[in-house]
Amino acid sequence: MSSHLHITNGDITTNILNNLNIEGEIITWREMLCEGRTTTDVGSEDFWKTRFDFLNTSYKITKKTFIDFTLKEYRNLCKQNQDEIILWFDSDLFCQVNMIAVVSWLKRYRKGRKVTLVQSGKIDGNENSIGFSDLTKQKLTNLYKNRVELSKDDIEYADYIWQLYCSDSPLRLETVYKFNPSSPFIYLGDAIKAHLLRFPSIENGLNQVENRIIETASQQVFENKDLFLKKLLENETIYGFGDIQYVNKLNELKKLFTSFSPVKLSRTGKQVLKKQLNYYRDIRSDFSYLGGAKKYSYLYVNANDKLLKLTS
Repeated sequence: MSSHLHITNGDITTNILNNLNIEGEIITWREMLCEGRTTTDVGSEDFWKTRFDFLNTSYKITKKTFIDFTLKEYRNLCKQNQDEIILWFDSDLFCQVNMIAVVSWLKRYRKGRKVTLVQSGKIDGNENSIGFSDLTKQKLTNLYKNRVELSKDDIEYADYIWQLYCSDSPLRLETVYKFNPSSPFIYLGDAIKAHLLRFPSIENGLNQVENRIIETASQQVFENKDLFLKKLLENETIYGFGDIQYVNKLNELKKLFTSFSPVKLSRTGKQVLKKQLNYYRDIRSDFSYLGGAKKYSYLYVNANDKLLKLTS
């Protein structure tokens, strides 16, 4: 009788699986590799040091928290040796980047194992993606029964995209992700496109996420930051960000606001929104990374949907 190992995209999905009484051990992948610098060698000492440095600097995650919630679970993963490994990942950027990192790890450390994939997303004809937490037990069970087995080529492809994501240039990623129509990773293309839109726009120096934040602030009156965050989360689609990511973003953009109670854009914020002012020089940081690339070494040219490398 074969043994199963489930790797989930977070604690919510892990709790769902526990309630479904699905056979097998469950490991929760507690990372957000779509944020901050990443390196290709998933699980290595250098990899985890890079991740802790980012999480500690940007989100004030303590070493104890990092060890208790992330490293201990990873070490538990290393002890598992089941016949079939089942991946549970949603369709957003947050989950898709974590997924290809996990596949890269499996390629290296669990070579030859059967790897299958359960994906939520645009199911039953829905235009909007639906996460595991919004599905009934019956639909989750059906997704599980119809999981897709990854071929050796599929695993190689996911690993290749991960290598490109971690490289110091996103330019190869810009073209390669489009050319694998038979891939079972049906949401990866849209996620990578969304990733590329996180580089600053040539038009005003803000990326797509940052522009959506100031656009939302301009569209209606929010009495306080909590109501503003609630609206940002309601509008959240492809990125899969939670409140901590948006709080971090608001802190980076605070000079574009005069107040968060009520929420009001500053004069500069309104000029940036109208593309009358380019905020690139004000927000630029040499320590901001998207995957392996420096965020402010590239500009997104909206007119042709291409990235432009800046010479230093």
